[in-house]
Amino acid sequence: MKKTKYPIIWEKNNFAIKIFCSIPNIATGILLKAADSHFIIDPGDGILRDLNKELKTAEILKISDILVTHGHHDHVGGVWSLLTYLKVMNKKTPLVIHYPKGCIEIVHIYNAFIDVYKNNISYKIYLKEIDGTKAFTSKKVLIQPFPVIHKEYISDHKTTRQVPALGYKFTYLNTKICYGGDTAYCDTLVKNARNSDLAILEAGHDEDTPDEMHMTLKEAKSIGESAKEYYLVHVPE
Repeated sequence: MKKTKYPIIWEKNNFAIKIFCSIPNIATGILLKAADSHFIIDPGDGILRDLNKELKTAEILKISDILVTHGHHDHVGGVWSLLTYLKVMNKKTPLVIHYPKGCIEIVHIYNAFIDVYKNNISYKIYLKEIDGTKAFTSKKVLIQPFPVIHKEYISDHKTTRQVPALGYKFTYLNTKICYGGDTAYCDTLVKNARNSDLAILEAGHDEDTPDEMHMTLKEAKSIGESAKEYYLVHVPE
């Protein structure tokens, strides 16, 4: 597979997305911007460094929402440092963390953070567990979650199990961005990517041994071609 060059930047109608990186087993980090509002998607390791290169401190402190597709370390590894930074910099406005039902990693990170800092947190953190496909709005952005298929190996490195995992479709001023997260080929992703202005699709698997963990390059391209534009991410280095 051809190596993806990061960062990936896309913008249309004052709606923009910047993918700092999306490297399997290492880190993912995505910033979504709608007018003057900012959202963080899948804050993996390094997200705090990338945000501080991209935004002013005041802009980071105003971030209202974090959206998590699933709990693997390369997608949530930067949550703790980000929450701590916001505390140290005296954030005042609330922060909502959206995550799929059953994603215990987010719950444990949150509980540990609250336990460590207790009464020394300047801002409210709200956990919003997503159970189903009900759309919601934040900062005039319509956010449509949808379930995807993503599995992981258990300790024997042979048996797999499905993990709670979501994709998200974002709509702002009729411009649509679909982000599939980590997923095997699935009908929900096909449906939400179709006719989107931009589809962001992972292609983390080789062509010969599909295992319901990731999409192959061929599968990802077949979905991407149904959107107006697309990028392939999470491609192995």
